[in-house]
Amino acid sequence: PANNTVFSPLTFILTGVPGLTMSNYWIAFPLSSLYLLMLLGNCTLLWTIKTDCSLHTPMYYLLSMLAVADLGLSVSTLPSMLGIFWFESTSLRFDACVIQMYFIHSFSAMESGVLVAMALDRFVAICYPLQYASVLTGSLIMKAGGVIFMRGVCVVLPVAVLIKKLPFCGSMLLSHSFCLHQDMLRLACGDVRVNSVYGLTAVILTKGLDSMAILLSYIMIVRAIMSTISHESRAKAFSTCISHLCAVLVFYIPLISLSVIHRFGNHLPALTHTLMADAYLLVPPVLNPLVYSWKTKQIRRRILTLLRWRG
Repeated sequence: PANNTVFSPLTFILTGVPGLTMSNYWIAFPLSSLYLLMLLGNCTLLWTIKTDCSLHTPMYYLLSMLAVADLGLSVSTLPSMLGIFWFESTSLRFDACVIQMYFIHSFSAMESGVLVAMALDRFVAICYPLQYASVLTGSLIMKAGGVIFMRGVCVVLPVAVLIKKLPFCGSMLLSHSFCLHQDMLRLACGDVRVNSVYGLTAVILTKGLDSMAILLSYIMIVRAIMSTISHESRAKAFSTCISHLCAVLVFYIPLISLSVIHRFGNHLPALTHTLMADAYLLVPPVLNPLVYSWKTKQIRRRILTLLRWRG
């Protein structure tokens, strides 16, 4: 019909915090501080691993990959979030929104892949300690990093290509202060079955398989630890996994919660969706450097030395 006009959208409208005006500097200041903490923490982590030869081991190479993924994930959301709260800039062109969405989901897939590699590192270190150095060589870690990077790039690329082909009509108001695939798909007025099926497939091929691999690794790790007679050996083995377990929990709990809310939480307040999406993208990059700095003596010592030198 003639009155059902379909057009190519010029801009999406981003949402800040529902119920609050955009010009709330009391939100902008903590948000900016959070980004600065994330940048400082992850960059310090990378610098420490690069300059300390004792940290040139598979575990810390993987930790540096995690820091890069965290930086990419946060920087992907930085322009639009700070633009909203500092400059009240809520509009984002369609192409820019697609690019942001692509980088957010790509870096998220990369981080998930790095967490799997770190779980396998802990599995080999605990279950096959004598073969650790010969199995997890530097070249193998670099190849694993390349595979993780290419998977994140290639699996998410069709998501961006498919959404660019969709017609959009009516409201262009997004639920968050950045672009996510599920949120953009909600505003399309064409047939989104292919997009939905591939989006679900991409999630299964990345986070779905990754979470199963991590779970399987820890089942075997727990079995190996429990077969150890010495209580002191058990405690030492468990302590080597605490940092990685914290990283897994702070990544997957907000991710799973956000997915459940998007699927079944239409009746929940808009503020719940916003806070969960922000937690999914901001909490892991901020907490991971703090957790690993707290648990790793070399990193903690180097950071304290740096702080004393600057003071």
